[in-house]
Amino acid sequence: MRAIVVVPVLKQPARPQRGLPAADAAPQPPQRSNESRLEEAIGLARAIDLTIADGTIVTVAAPRPATLLGTGKIEEIKQALDEHNAGLVIVDHPLTPVQQRNLEKEWNAKVIDRTGLILEIFGRRASTKEGTLQVDLAHLNYQKGRLVRSWTHLERQRGGAGFMGGPGETQIEADRRLLQERIVRLERELEQVVRTRQLHRAKRRKVPHPIVALVGYTNAGKSTLFNRITGAGVLAEDMLFATLDPTLRRMKLPHGRTVILSDTVGFISDLPTHLVAAFRATLEEVLEANIILHVRDMSDPDNGAQAADVYRILGDLGIDEKDRAERLIEVWNKIDKLEPEAAEALTQKAAATPNTMAVSAITGTGIDALLEDVQERLSGVMTETTVILPPEKMKLLPWIYSNAVVDEREDLEDGSVRLDLRLTESQAEELDGRLGNAKPKPEW
Repeated sequence: MRAIVVVPVLKQPARPQRGLPAADAAPQPPQRSNESRLEEAIGLARAIDLTIADGTIVTVAAPRPATLLGTGKIEEIKQALDEHNAGLVIVDHPLTPVQQRNLEKEWNAKVIDRTGLILEIFGRRASTKEGTLQVDLAHLNYQKGRLVRSWTHLERQRGGAGFMGGPGETQIEADRRLLQERIVRLERELEQVVRTRQLHRAKRRKVPHPIVALVGYTNAGKSTLFNRITGAGVLAEDMLFATLDPTLRRMKLPHGRTVILSDTVGFISDLPTHLVAAFRATLEEVLEANIILHVRDMSDPDNGAQAADVYRILGDLGIDEKDRAERLIEVWNKIDKLEPEAAEALTQKAAATPNTMAVSAITGTGIDALLEDVQERLSGVMTETTVILPPEKMKLLPWIYSNAVVDEREDLEDGSVRLDLRLTESQAEELDGRLGNAKPKPEW
């Protein structure tokens, strides 16, 4: 289907915080350019295989309750629909049911707002049972308030029970009741899936592998980074919301530590509240994570605004600024798309910025350093020690090679082995215990 994309830009003067002059107001997060918004909206439309006939930015001085846009702009878009023979208009802004219905009448074309478009993409991308249930639930909640759109048959009344009949309930009331019944049924099914996910988490806690979660704006390169680190074959394309269902893989860090890497759904600005609520169970993987890798597309001029959107959603999930400082690493991705001088400058800036790593998931640049950083955060600072294993303790060799870094090994004449090791304090204590050298616990 041929479509026209419309990006309304609402002119709202910035007001300082109450009681503060404009100079003392808190700094506003970076705002994305209007051209970037149009490009993103077109990308969202192409993600469901639509043919984009035209895209336009519309300045809205005073939003109209009935149509959002002014009559002049409505007429311009109507002419563009006729010129391009398009039958669909995508408005990159939330529309009320009344606005959507009135615009469809004015343009004699189907109208989808930003929320409806994202729901359509999620509906196509969901492949697991949980993902499908979440999308269906979000879609039904979205549709519940839009039954009045343009369907005149919904105004008819059904006859009530009894011989005389009576007015009964209107068709729209019946349809709303049926929608609510489906919502309740889906919520029950989703609760069962959530309980299953919680059981899986409980099993993972019994085998205490740390969790490393990837988050970031959609199309920032999370799945490409996931594939680079784990060797998995997760779908990774230059497409918005290429990955929807969460993926978990077990992997080993450079020094042998086993972790679980989780790839989550991409975030986006103005993410519909229906979807935030529906996908909360999935996003709880982020809350459970020991380390959060925030992947950013540094080749995108609006990556600052995208990062602000990600942090806003993380805040909604309960991950505040203090929590981020403790367990979040910013991964500045796609440095391969920058000019060599810009990439070098960005890499140096990342090296001087706490909790920040510059990488290229495509070429592998910086990945080893990133994994070393994750290893150090999970295991603490490595310490050096020398251990002599007697012959009767040789069964400990596999454990040592799995949990420590062996810098040098010397086989002695008496059958014992001398090892120069690097390992964490906790691993050193465990090794002492296995060797029978553990310090006795004080008696109180």
